[in-house]
Amino acid sequence: MASPSSPQLLLLPQVGVLLLLLLLAPAADSLTCSSQKLTNSALYPTCLDLPALSASLHFSYNASNSSAAVAFVAAPPNGESGWVSWALNPTAPAMLGSQALIAFQDSGTGALIVKTYNVSSYASIQESPISLETWDRTAEFDSAGGTMRIYAKIRVPAGGDPAKLNQVWQVGTSVTNGVPYKHSMATDNMQSKGTLDLVAGQSTSGGGGGSRTKKKNIHGILNASSAYAIGVAGWGTGLKLGSESKGTQYTGHRNIGIALFAVATVQIFALFLRPKKDHKYRFYWNIYHHGLGYTILVLGILNVFKGLNILQPENKWKSAYIILISVLGGVAVLLELITWIIVLKRKSVKPTKPYDGYNNGQGRQQPLAI
Repeated sequence: MASPSSPQLLLLPQVGVLLLLLLLAPAADSLTCSSQKLTNSALYPTCLDLPALSASLHFSYNASNSSAAVAFVAAPPNGESGWVSWALNPTAPAMLGSQALIAFQDSGTGALIVKTYNVSSYASIQESPISLETWDRTAEFDSAGGTMRIYAKIRVPAGGDPAKLNQVWQVGTSVTNGVPYKHSMATDNMQSKGTLDLVAGQSTSGGGGGSRTKKKNIHGILNASSAYAIGVAGWGTGLKLGSESKGTQYTGHRNIGIALFAVATVQIFALFLRPKKDHKYRFYWNIYHHGLGYTILVLGILNVFKGLNILQPENKWKSAYIILISVLGGVAVLLELITWIIVLKRKSVKPTKPYDGYNNGQGRQQPLAI
């Protein structure tokens, strides 16, 4: 790859990276609880980004009467047709035994309502009084952010430790005849529990999948960063070769290399922008991420052919490269087909009832709605 015709062109990728950092920083921050605008936000000076379901909790604690004003924010998978829930559990960070507030749209009035549920069974859920004293319960839907909010005041139960409360939160897709449909069994849904410290303003995850999620993130970061480092090394080598070949330019090879470096840089920053699985923007992020990934593959393969044409090696090297790319492409297509088969099979076994208890007498308990 030859040297660009002017030093300024060499700076384009670096300038692009700086501009990218400036543009992406606000977007990443916008996903945090501190940027959310709430009704009567002065009531909730403390906010926490909860470790699952892209949810957050805003609150204030009054030690004089052991009460708290809370605002729970989460994005239901189907927007305003879905439901969100936040609960305290007097005994453990678990679903069973939780004293829950569930918000959803009333089928008669269309207004959002907040109802109480004492979750005492895995087989069904019904509106019921709870042991947790609550008042000023309201809900709202933020169409701009796709989030549903639960507002309430609560009193810490007698004998409860406000510095160590068990909390559970959840989201669901729909409500049928006033009954929330059971939630997904995805990892995020199963890990939406933990402890809450109203005094210090902290929360911890109660799920066992935290370390697994961390390992998956490390795996992805290592793969992306190592591939990016190799690409940068190749790009730098090309610049060096170009600087040593005065008067010779391979414009196509050079331009594709610059484009490839720029797109790969954008792709690496996708790690900082990725919404969680149930966030309404995750679908668009997937399109962005996969689209750039395929673009990088196409540009990379094309530029290798450009390089081979420049070097003019023996035909066996080009043939070997074509065979290698064909094998890798075939494996990728096969894995993609297997993935889609698994996804479609999972969707085909989705039940059609809000709750089916013991599955027509077969003795298999269904997961509760929250």
